[in-house]
Amino acid sequence: MEIQDPQSTVVFRNVGQFYFPQTRVECHYSVTSAHMWSSSDWIGIFKVGYSSLREYHTYAWSLVPEGYTEGSPVDCCVAFQAFYLPRPSAVEYHFVYVDKMGKVCAQSRSFTFCAPKPLDELETLREERDEKDEDDVEDEEELLLVVPRAHLLQHRLEECLREKAQLKRAVDEAKQEIEEEKRSNANAKEDWDRQKEALVEEVEDLRQILRHKCDALKTAEGKHKDVESSQENLNSELTHLMSEKVQSKQQIKHLLDEIKVLNDREKERNVELERLKEILMKLSSQIKQDEEKRKMLQAEHEATQADVRDLQSRLEASERLAEGLRRELRELGTRQGHAHAEMHQSRLQVAQLGLQLSEEKLLLREERANWALEREAFRSAARADKQKVDELRSEVRRKEERLQEETIKLEKLQAEFKRENDRMDQETDTNQLMLPGLVEPIFRELTGSIMW
Repeated sequence: MEIQDPQSTVVFRNVGQFYFPQTRVECHYSVTSAHMWSSSDWIGIFKVGYSSLREYHTYAWSLVPEGYTEGSPVDCCVAFQAFYLPRPSAVEYHFVYVDKMGKVCAQSRSFTFCAPKPLDELETLREERDEKDEDDVEDEEELLLVVPRAHLLQHRLEECLREKAQLKRAVDEAKQEIEEEKRSNANAKEDWDRQKEALVEEVEDLRQILRHKCDALKTAEGKHKDVESSQENLNSELTHLMSEKVQSKQQIKHLLDEIKVLNDREKERNVELERLKEILMKLSSQIKQDEEKRKMLQAEHEATQADVRDLQSRLEASERLAEGLRRELRELGTRQGHAHAEMHQSRLQVAQLGLQLSEEKLLLREERANWALEREAFRSAARADKQKVDELRSEVRRKEERLQEETIKLEKLQAEFKRENDRMDQETDTNQLMLPGLVEPIFRELTGSIMW
């Protein structure tokens, strides 16, 4: 037998103390990111203290789940069918995970297989029917199903764990979408900064060109001061440039207004991202609260089982006491027969035996009354246990309704993210179309300033 690695890559979860051979047994375990999975891995049920891997009672293959990515942690489950399980006994077993090299990766806690007790481990359920079927069979008796209580509670616990995992995946997806939205906003901001820097450089180049042209224009003016026609042309051109300057100022003002609107929109998106972060924090706290409630319900279930076992032992003691009283009653009957046979010998003995018989009958009546009171107490305790089970059912229904509400909220958030992405894409396209038309008005404004 291989020696188990102290840093196990496989961890067994939710291993019970008792299992019933009449029902299917599910083995839940988690695989860490360090585990190298193979199709030859398997999980066996071994007796505690086994000496060889060939001493397994039964086994099941550890199959790779659908969509699994190598190097990532995952939760798995395998099932052992009822007809392969050991018979009820006091022998202890445990689950053992073996890889393709025959190495023991993990061992679970020990457990035993036992038969369910009539009052301790069984639960009565009503068979669910459609409304149409109920109308057709209103007068028929309802069909009742009797299943192990531990199996029923384990099934409900697994459903709660699956719902918790689904909610956790939804929260992770929402976080991932928020991170992608942040990255897209950062990329858009970087693109806008690059375009702004390019525009500033282009304006600087235009200023240099404009200075050279102005210098050339001044030289030409010094040479042709005596030409009136040139002066008139320059004046008309100056008037034209002044009008273009006014138009450029208006366009620049309009552009600044649009930039202000874009900045306001960016601030609104940052506020919306902060609100989404708060929602995710609330969802995480709600998941923690659900986990604590599940632990409390499991502890209450274990305390209820202990109370029922105590009541069962008291009931058995009462039955033994009643059996002793019956034996004493039979002995009294025998004594009474002997007394009648010997009545001709002594009437005094008959009177004494009659007195003893009346006293024994009185004690028997008292014991029967006490036994009836204890039985009524047992029945009331059973009703209280049934009421606790009903409360557990109502708690499970409330959790299901809460999970449905959280799912609807997540779907709304996803729709808002999608609309926000579409709006940002449209704004980005609009900005890209507006940028080429901004160069010419700025050039005209600079020309007018220099000429003035």
